[in-house]
Amino acid sequence: MKQSHAFRSPSSGPYHRVWRLAWPMILSNISVPLLGVIDTAILGHLPSAEYLSGVAIGASILTMLLWAFGFLRMGTTGLVARASDEGSQWLLRALLFALLLGCMLLLFVSPLLATIVRWMNASAEAAPHARDYLQIRLLSAPLALANFALLGFFIGRQDSRALLGILVTANFINIALDLLLIIGFSMGARGAAWASVAADCSACILAFWLLHQRHAQVLPQLLQALGNKDFWPWRQLAPWLTLLRINTDLFVRTCLLLFTLTFFTAQGASRGDNTLAANAILLQLLMMTAYALDGFAHATEALVGESIAQRSQALFRSTLRCAGIFALGTAIVITLLLIAGEPLLLPLFTNIPGVLTQAQLYYPWLCALPLIAVWSYQLDGVFIGSGKSRQMRNTMFVATVLIFLPAWWLSRPLGNHGIWLSLILFFSARSVGLLVCYYQFAIRQPLARLWL
Repeated sequence: MKQSHAFRSPSSGPYHRVWRLAWPMILSNISVPLLGVIDTAILGHLPSAEYLSGVAIGASILTMLLWAFGFLRMGTTGLVARASDEGSQWLLRALLFALLLGCMLLLFVSPLLATIVRWMNASAEAAPHARDYLQIRLLSAPLALANFALLGFFIGRQDSRALLGILVTANFINIALDLLLIIGFSMGARGAAWASVAADCSACILAFWLLHQRHAQVLPQLLQALGNKDFWPWRQLAPWLTLLRINTDLFVRTCLLLFTLTFFTAQGASRGDNTLAANAILLQLLMMTAYALDGFAHATEALVGESIAQRSQALFRSTLRCAGIFALGTAIVITLLLIAGEPLLLPLFTNIPGVLTQAQLYYPWLCALPLIAVWSYQLDGVFIGSGKSRQMRNTMFVATVLIFLPAWWLSRPLGNHGIWLSLILFFSARSVGLLVCYYQFAIRQPLARLWL
């Protein structure tokens, strides 16, 4: 069995490799929800909750629309990590898909925004802010989806420093423009939207510049592939079908996840602006914990993909062990910080008494989630890196349709506590389901099945 060079030097042992990849990804990942946190904190200190509620609804809808295509990041990561010298062609296919899908979103979703916002049970005060936010944010949809493919390439190539540079720079621009447009020019939800559009454009430009600087051979290969007749699907269909199959499974999986989170937001909206705003604050904190833990999952994706490319069982097993230990330790630390930091965290987001009271009431549910959800994040990394997208799709279907929705229906008498309980059960079902799938394909069966 071929061994990875990473195990030949104590200075680059398995824990070192996981941490070297994970820490820039953790910082860059945290910068993504940190942007939402800044938006929430700024809007939460405006005179009325309708601004925060409008952006919460608009951001939830946009997350559903854009992150439904998150398969462009996940699929690209796994394919590039497992490819030897064809990574640039997988990137180009993903970029072409991204631009096509982004233009379709811009053309076909814009006329439906008023209807979509109405489906979210937005109040009469919050609905106009949600519509304004969405109309502006959709302008950068093609570039936002292209960024998914570019980030997937960098993760697959284990270039976590580039990932850190792209996301931190773009989000710094976004935060600076938030302060300027929302507070300086009193633009409210429209200011938050334009700041995010500028961040999407900046991220795309910086990603291509880093691609040229750090992977100089890739851009010429992309241009060469565009002019190669054998690259296109009418001459060589198999790679496009592979990309389509993986992306279809991941698309369904991501749609189910986003449906759950959007449904969660809509249920809060039906209970008034204060409850909606409180749930939005707690979801922002949940996203911060999720993105932090996803840093280890991204490292797992890249190293599992490498282990499959090299047919190295040693790298596969050490990656799972080391990344799992890091992730569990981080989840414990996050839980303790959430518990101890409640008196400091919530007032940072809002000084509206009604919203603050509601957020304090449901805060214990948030504290329970990191230790429950960490395993689903880590195992997602295993399945993405190994290209086992069907198991991810099936597990998400069970967690959403057979667990979350029935739990919400049965717990309706509990009010907003019931929807938080349903979310806890959803993440629990994801973790258990992925553990069962992992046992089936990587423990019960010979590990050599991974190489097939």
